[in-house]
Amino acid sequence: MNRRLFLHILSLLILSVGISSCSISARIKKADRKYAIGEYYEAGEMYRQIYRRIPTKEKALRAHVAFHQAESQRILNNSRAASAYKNAIKYHYPDSIVYLHYAQVLQYQGKYKDAIKQYDIYLATYPNDYVAQAGKYGCMQVEQWKKQPSRYKVALAKEFNEKRTSNFAPAFLSEDGDALVFTSNRQEKSTNSKKKKLRTSPVTGAATFNLYSTRQNAAGEWEDIMLCEGLYQEPESEGEEEGASTKTTSAELGVCCFSPDGKTMYFTYSCPVNGQDLGAKIYTSTRASGEWGEGQELKLFSDSSITVGHPSLNASGDTLYFVSDAPGGYGGKDIYMAILDGSEWTDIQNLGPQINTVDDELYPHFRADGRLYFASKGHPGYGGLDLFYAVRRDSVWDLFNMGAPFNSQNDDFGITFAGVTEKGFFSSNRGQKRGYDQIYSFYLPEMEFIVEGTVLDNNGEHLSDANIRLIGDDGTNVKAQIRRDGTYRLKLNKDTRYVMLVTSRGYLNQKQQLSTLGLNDSHTYQQDFALAPISKPVKMGNIFFKFGSWELTADSEDGMQALVKLLNDNPNITIEMAAHTDMIGNNAANQELSLKRAQSVVDYLIKHGIEKARLTPVGYGEEKPVVVDEVLHKQYTFLPKDQVLDEAFITTLPADQQEVCNSLNRRTEFRVLKTTYNLY
Repeated sequence: MNRRLFLHILSLLILSVGISSCSISARIKKADRKYAIGEYYEAGEMYRQIYRRIPTKEKALRAHVAFHQAESQRILNNSRAASAYKNAIKYHYPDSIVYLHYAQVLQYQGKYKDAIKQYDIYLATYPNDYVAQAGKYGCMQVEQWKKQPSRYKVALAKEFNEKRTSNFAPAFLSEDGDALVFTSNRQEKSTNSKKKKLRTSPVTGAATFNLYSTRQNAAGEWEDIMLCEGLYQEPESEGEEEGASTKTTSAELGVCCFSPDGKTMYFTYSCPVNGQDLGAKIYTSTRASGEWGEGQELKLFSDSSITVGHPSLNASGDTLYFVSDAPGGYGGKDIYMAILDGSEWTDIQNLGPQINTVDDELYPHFRADGRLYFASKGHPGYGGLDLFYAVRRDSVWDLFNMGAPFNSQNDDFGITFAGVTEKGFFSSNRGQKRGYDQIYSFYLPEMEFIVEGTVLDNNGEHLSDANIRLIGDDGTNVKAQIRRDGTYRLKLNKDTRYVMLVTSRGYLNQKQQLSTLGLNDSHTYQQDFALAPISKPVKMGNIFFKFGSWELTADSEDGMQALVKLLNDNPNITIEMAAHTDMIGNNAANQELSLKRAQSVVDYLIKHGIEKARLTPVGYGEEKPVVVDEVLHKQYTFLPKDQVLDEAFITTLPADQQEVCNSLNRRTEFRVLKTTYNLY
């Protein structure tokens, strides 16, 4: 290659690099302009394409583009934001805010440990930043929160959602809860069933939003989802020939509420011009003959550049809650209130730092019970927008995160209740890879408290002729017959103490106590009863003595307490407390041992409040061996029914079977002597 040709090629390369550099710079300026006017979708796409063309040595430029790409994508819930923030950090973006926003995106993706690391980096510079503190706290607590969901049941409201569209912020038209209006960017369908051409928002890159209405039919099904027409005039497009400046408009409507009589709609209206987001306004429309009139702007601030939206009225319609970026707020979007004075909304107030943070608080909904519901990115939560409610007491707002299943790591917002009921709808983009918002239904199941069980005799047979009485400290007094299969099932009231009494002819009574005090969820108690017969001895199977001694073991405590309870449940009986031994050893010694054992039981009962006159200790030694009944015969098939387990029979058996018989004869039992103690 000769020298002249080499110099020519070198000049072309230098010129090409210079042109390329100028082209990148111009494209960055164009993307920056789109970002500045809120056209985040197109700005984000431009930054993404530009970033790959910037040489790696241009660190500051790469950091600038990566950060603004990340910001654009974060605002639009684009999952690419995380990698863009990572690139901005890699090339040393100079503002620490990159760590805060990167942490928020990681939290939104459920990467809580990684998010905590980024929050810590940011907090090292700004240790008192509330949003960072709240974000870190949420990441640390979220797993514990998930284990403690509320009782509400949540399900996707499929009837309102369309594929590849966003649907959110439902609002009931009236207290009846049979008419609903929500925001959607579905293909518009008007009352004449014609579908209109989709318009695309230059701000989000998605189809523009509008308001749709639906009603419940007689079967309770939501049907006939229709565009709310007549709320605004179609914006006109003005322009000249190609290449000349062009003015375009693209109006969006959404997030509404209604006056108590349902005749006036308050809704959010936004109309970007030439791609520039001029902010939202609140408009009102009045309904006449079933049709909505053209909306009129509601003047709240004299400065027309202030954004207002997301209206919500109180039950009486004289207080308006709304969202604004008005100067003097706490940062981002704040929630405000205004009071109706005649026909003017006055006394506009920011709800203060207990509600508002330096991040966004959005979608207020005020209920008749005085609770304010809203969504926040700034308070401790699961990630993204979380649903909260606040209760005002003595000019102080007490704030509560609504928890699972309302909140997720993604955006959860736009809640509405059907009148005073604990059911309604809210919005979420959980589980949506492309960030589409969907409407979910919710309801609070009625708490149900039940006690159920079986009533048996001491041999395990069903007592179908027994009765059960349930007495509560709320005045409840119910008597019920046990079913044929020996079972029962009774409904209980919340926050009530109960006494249960089971009776059956020929059997001793039995009582139990239970309580529903402090229960926060449905609960079923299992309470079985085993009644002791009056006419037969009753074996106490869980009373034990040390070997060769009359000292009760620690294992006997439950059995002894059960006997104390039985005597307290039946205060008019006297009993014979009898102890028996096996055939091993001297009869006189066995009789003495058994008497001392019976006395030990009596002494325990007296010590625990049972009157001595009701107790007669007897030691039978080996004099009264067991007579095999049907229950023992089924349990030990080698024992014939009605067989007396005396020494003559036991000695005919193998050694292992002899030990079974001896263990059966070693027993402590009681029998009822009188049922009229202290009655006369």
